[in-house]
Amino acid sequence: MSEWKRYKLSDLYEMSSGISSTKEQAGHGSPFLSFSVVFNNYFLPDSLIDLMDTTDGDKQKYSINEGDIFLTRTSETVDELAMSSVALKDYPEASFSGFLKRLRPVDKRIVYPKFMAFYLRSPLFRRTIINNTVMTLRASFNEAMFSYLEIMLPDFDTQKKIGDFLYSLEKKKQTNNQINQELEAMAKTLYDYWFVQFDFPDQNGKPYKSSGGKMVYHPELKREIPEGWGVESVGNLLDKVTKAEKIENNSIEFIGKIPVIDQSQKYIAGFTNNENGLIQPQNGHVIFGDHTRVVKYINFDYARGADGTQVLISNNENISNVLLYHMIEDFDLSNYGYARHFKFLKEKLVIVPDKKISLQFANKADVIYKKIRNNIFENQELTQLRDWLLPMLMNGQVKVE
Repeated sequence: MSEWKRYKLSDLYEMSSGISSTKEQAGHGSPFLSFSVVFNNYFLPDSLIDLMDTTDGDKQKYSINEGDIFLTRTSETVDELAMSSVALKDYPEASFSGFLKRLRPVDKRIVYPKFMAFYLRSPLFRRTIINNTVMTLRASFNEAMFSYLEIMLPDFDTQKKIGDFLYSLEKKKQTNNQINQELEAMAKTLYDYWFVQFDFPDQNGKPYKSSGGKMVYHPELKREIPEGWGVESVGNLLDKVTKAEKIENNSIEFIGKIPVIDQSQKYIAGFTNNENGLIQPQNGHVIFGDHTRVVKYINFDYARGADGTQVLISNNENISNVLLYHMIEDFDLSNYGYARHFKFLKEKLVIVPDKKISLQFANKADVIYKKIRNNIFENQELTQLRDWLLPMLMNGQVKVE
């Protein structure tokens, strides 16, 4: 078993603060690392898309290099303080937010970046942060805390074994996410081809519109649609979901029998064992975030979070739930007021297609979304495996051969 040694964090890293920024400055200029990117990622993404125009001439002062660690400096709660992200490459010309602290390694032969990425998010380090934090209006990670914090580390080779192993789990999750994005794009392309361009297969298997299928002008839509197809508002298509108890945030667990869906970009916010919250979609459900405008298609048993998430299902036999999902996903609601998106969504008009074509699309889409579902649950299993192993790896109870 590797011998673990105690180090002062300030002996291993030099700490620097970032650039104070405003929303008016963001959106153009050089690559810029924001608070939210660090909060949500163990490792910095390949490219930084948050941009900022800065006139500060000292590029080195705010630079981002391989091995740098970024910690969230302040937070509303102690539990969310000092979430971290690690750079695995240099980011030329990039700078970082004043809401972050940069830790730059003094000696790269002592600390392995991939190991530190997981160590700093482990329960072991999180407890250290929480025990040393003083709450005023906000929790704060500051120079004084940095100067006296101590951590226990194994030798470099052991760090490398642990870091590379845990990183391989994260890479598999990233691969699954990329596959799901490509699968979603396939389903979207099929939807566009059939229900936007109207080149669904006709009775001879040829593209309908391109092969001369009859089109008629619809005045409300101000466009032509296939003959025999109708138009309806979204609000008139929706049916109620079986009543189920909503799961409060403080009741969502790390593990459980029932995945809990919220209105963020993540499919699964956590789990619950509360059977009163169980919703069982036979033909999938559409999840719509009234605040976030995030739209998702759920084709597995789940529970709903208590965050205003809307669950939509179609009451029209000519519009399957997966087709309703793609219709709603196509809408731009960005110009509507905060938390009123659902009201305006219900007023939107959609095309009601031929039942046979809708069923054919649902059958093809179902194959795609089953693959997406499998990847979602594999990622959940990998996350649970990582979080189960993390404390044992970080205190030396388990070693990687």
